[in-house]
Amino acid sequence: MLAIEKEEKGNNLKIRIASLFHQFMTEGLLNKLSLSGLRGRGGGSFSTYKKWEAFLQSPGTGKYIICNGAEGEPEGYKDGYILNHYLEDVTYGVALVSKLSNTETVYFYLRKDYFQKHSAKIIALLNDLNIKVIEKPDIGYIAGEETVVCRIIEGERPLPCKKPPYLAEKGLFGRPTLINNVETFYAISRIDKGEYTGERFYGIMGNVQKPGTYIFPENTNISDILKKTDNYPDFDFFIQAGGISGEILLSHELDKPLEGAGFIRIYSLKDTDCYQLIEYWANFFHQGNCDKCTPCSDGFYRISEMFKERKVDFSELEELLFSLKMSSFCALGKNAYLPFSSLINKVIKHGRN
Repeated sequence: MLAIEKEEKGNNLKIRIASLFHQFMTEGLLNKLSLSGLRGRGGGSFSTYKKWEAFLQSPGTGKYIICNGAEGEPEGYKDGYILNHYLEDVTYGVALVSKLSNTETVYFYLRKDYFQKHSAKIIALLNDLNIKVIEKPDIGYIAGEETVVCRIIEGERPLPCKKPPYLAEKGLFGRPTLINNVETFYAISRIDKGEYTGERFYGIMGNVQKPGTYIFPENTNISDILKKTDNYPDFDFFIQAGGISGEILLSHELDKPLEGAGFIRIYSLKDTDCYQLIEYWANFFHQGNCDKCTPCSDGFYRISEMFKERKVDFSELEELLFSLKMSSFCALGKNAYLPFSSLINKVIKHGRN
């Protein structure tokens, strides 16, 4: 009887030590994330510390992790560059949170070319986890929105879901879920190893000499990024900052860091047909939205037709953009007004091209 009691006490002590060690490791990582100031690199720029804290501290088991490599930006290749060169770092970051959260299943959600190239290696690197690699369906830009990603994995219709509840509370299959961009998981691995210096990846494209993916500190001014990569134009230009939903900035507005998804697209003021550009944006968003709400489904179509026919009623256009910003169901529509309004107000109305 005494031997059984000693064995039970010994087992309880081991469980207690394991629990304390797990708590210590979790708090240590959260402290590192808090000190780093890291924000998500998928475009939303939400505090990674707050997101991970909510997920790691959410009660219950059966949690899920999703590494999002959908990358639906036109000509976007930044996540592909990271997967090509730093896949081990990305999987390290995923494995780290998986083990701290006792995750049931880890999903890698990748666009087709990334899926074909990297799925086998991802499975090999994470063979001690329950890992599934999912190919993003060809259903447009909305397929990268985090609640839509969950719906697609569940086999449901790809529609965005209202928040709250947030995914850390109720996400994939109704369980706590953490979803982060490929670059975010890369940064987390660097943070945990003590190698993070505040760097981020920048995709430069458009009318430039040296398009590609570059690494700079995240507080680097846009003008310095272009100069240091030999991509600062020697002609009159404007840029779209952050991604397809990003703001249009003129050349005198570049002495500030880049926000959003990390893309810089350069346009020539002289050679760019701004009406054609707006028509392209409107078609892209119209084809890439989910048709759930009227501001997106009808608004982008009306904008496209307006600029296609070159019969622009700016009063009506302002109403459509205002409706997108204020009434769209999800972030796609709420943010998509920005390139339109900034190009119109900064370039078109001033006759700059």
